[in-house]
Amino acid sequence: MRLMRALVLALALSVADPACADECGNLIDRVAAETGARLDDRSSDYARFTADAETSLTLSCAAPHPSSVGAQFRGANPPEAFYTLFGQAGHAVTGIEAGTVAAAAHRAQEAAGRLRHSKVEAGGAAVTCSVTHKDTGDLTLCAVIESSDRS
Repeated sequence: MRLMRALVLALALSVADPACADECGNLIDRVAAETGARLDDRSSDYARFTADAETSLTLSCAAPHPSSVGAQFRGANPPEAFYTLFGQAGHAVTGIEAGTVAAAAHRAQEAAGRLRHSKVEAGGAAVTCSVTHKDTGDLTLCAVIESSDRS
């Protein structure tokens, strides 16, 4: 009887969780594995990670919309480690080579310094960056967004 209840519960849970939740879980695991960032918060379509005291990552994977991963740096001029981390996270989500994502982020961040916000195409995805200047300090925000859904 216990075995039957366990099987029914397992079946109910597998039907209740859509395939996109499994896909998002896979993306969360890949971002954590590729970047070494600590997972701080997770839901069925979102995750937040901490890389270091100045850098965090966010992942959005709400199908049918394209998945995206963002990196936030406390400051206007991120160090090279920021771009490396962002490239790794971008690769985990899009499959695009990490160096390609990082190079696009460099170009987008440089343009954002002049334009406030910018967008650069990179291997089939869009890389956007913006730099905000607030009383609490500067913040650099970059994201890589798939050009189409993952289905």
